[in-house]
Amino acid sequence: MAQHQPNVDEVVRTIAAETNTPTETVSKIYADTLADYKTDARVFDYMPLLVAKKVRDTLRRTANRKI
Repeated sequence: MAQHQPNVDEVVRTIAAETNTPTETVSKIYADTLADYKTDARVFDYMPLLVAKKVRDTLRRTANRKI
């Protein structure tokens, strides 16, 4: 059975709203993170979930440094 893959645009918009970050910035970080993960990946099933988590963590870490 094929797994449901999240819509990347929807994920990017959600992360942008949650982190108060421009959509373009989130999209760039998402694309860069996805490319990094794909380099060494053997299994791709959970990649969108892992990439979204990494993007959120990166943005939160950056926001905490500004405070």
